[in-house]
Amino acid sequence: MGIVLIGGEKGGTGKTTLATNMAAMLALQGKDVLLLDTDRQGTASFWATVREETEIEYRIACVQKFGKGLASQVRDLADRYDEIVIDAGGRDSMELRYSLGVCDRAYIPVQPFQFDIWTLRQMDELIEVAQGFNENLQAYIVLNRVSSNPLVREAQETLTFVREEGFQHLGLMDSVLRDRIAFRKSARDGLSVVEWKQDKKAAEEMNHFFREVYGG
Repeated sequence: MGIVLIGGEKGGTGKTTLATNMAAMLALQGKDVLLLDTDRQGTASFWATVREETEIEYRIACVQKFGKGLASQVRDLADRYDEIVIDAGGRDSMELRYSLGVCDRAYIPVQPFQFDIWTLRQMDELIEVAQGFNENLQAYIVLNRVSSNPLVREAQETLTFVREEGFQHLGLMDSVLRDRIAFRKSARDGLSVVEWKQDKKAAEEMNHFFREVYGG
């Protein structure tokens, strides 16, 4: 059993895309997985509804939870499922803080743009606070929605910045996920890119990220 959080203080970094793909891939492995949507926009819940309505074989339980009782609710749900994937909204919310207090690992997607990078200092401090209550918490940066144009050097510049900054409470994932239309098209159908099977590069990137998170 494990509780994985996809979250951060910056919106638009692809958190829901990663969370829904991870949940689907766990289901493909035969895991009883819960997708926990703590973002009031409810995008992950909408994705799960589309998946259920189109009767995709590997169904995924999805619930929305908000507010002060979130931590205790997650602990209770953890006894009922093999894996929990939490999709937290893109801001420093009560839901993000409570989720950090109960999850095993947190993954913070970051786009290679300066405004996204600046939020990492705040996230590093937030993880430090969370580790005061959840001492086993591990947190990692994942570079997401990177330009697929090989001439664009933003990704390498971001990686260099992260390594030089030397964040005390944030590790750096080897995985890099690029901004591919396959992620949007597959999500529209309630699928992961692995199930969609129309973009091998997108599937390879997501598989690499999944293996890095869950092993294997």
